Amino acid sequence: MSQSDQLVRFLFREKDVRGEIVQVAASLDLMLQNHQYAQPVKQLLAELVAATSLLTATLKFEGQIAVQIQGDGPVKFAAVNGNNKQQFRGVVRMQSEVTGDSFLELIGQGFLLVTVTPDQGERYQGVIPVTGNSLSETLEAYFNQSEQLPTRIYLHTDIGEVHNKAAGLLLQVLPVDQDKAKHDFAELEQLTDTITAEELLTLAPEDMLYRLFHQEVVELFPAQKVEFVCGCSRDKCEAAIISLGQAAIEEHIAEGKLDISCEYCNTTYHFDSNALIQLARKF
Repeated sequence: MSQSDQLVRFLFREKDVRGEIVQVAASLDLMLQNHQYAQPVKQLLAELVAATSLLTATLKFEGQIAVQIQGDGPVKFAAVNGNNKQQFRGVVRMQSEVTGDSFLELIGQGFLLVTVTPDQGERYQGVIPVTGNSLSETLEAYFNQSEQLPTRIYLHTDIGEVHNKAAGLLLQVLPVDQDKAKHDFAELEQLTDTITAEELLTLAPEDMLYRLFHQEVVELFPAQKVEFVCGCSRDKCEAAIISLGQAAIEEHIAEGKLDISCEYCNTTYHFDSNALIQLARKF
């Protein structure tokens, strides 16, 4: 496992506060490599990957999570889907040219939607307006509304021509004695505010926590691998074609081919007339 593609949970033994650190690099490269997103759009999607990983780790469940931003700016829709195994995939849909690089210049007026679909239990969704001028601020507002637990989120990215990095750090009050917990949180938040982008992106979690909290007793839990998993395959495309029905397949046979592209990884699956004839014979 790449040291830079992992999530680590930690707990302050003498404070009522918990936290997480996520760092993503190689898997982020895999997600972005076949897309021609503008630099600010790549940065937004990379932040969303780190944020989704942090949100997934706060949920005690097995299942799926989708974190989406919908707006009236150049970015119409940005979403990252994740699961409890820290597997993710993401996509952006544009509706106009990018004219600025700030969060609000990309999104405009819009909403953050967080949809949780447990393997066991009911699906639920939280929706809040885009708040402030960063994804971090909007997510903090989401936690304040949905869980009513003080939460601080730090997100940083390093987007290059070939290689990319994203990292995030989350601090959150434990659901215990809130007066003591909020006091603890305020102290730790002040220390965490000193973290730099370079430190969050490059330091090993152990070194980062020692740098920030060397006077605290911090318990570090085993790292969890974070990876890009698109989920597309030729078999799934064949199933999708069969679901169109025999008449639709025969139309494509007459045209001589059918191409299906995955919006998450941009892989295109080609089906010539012979391949389509084979699928039509399944009826």
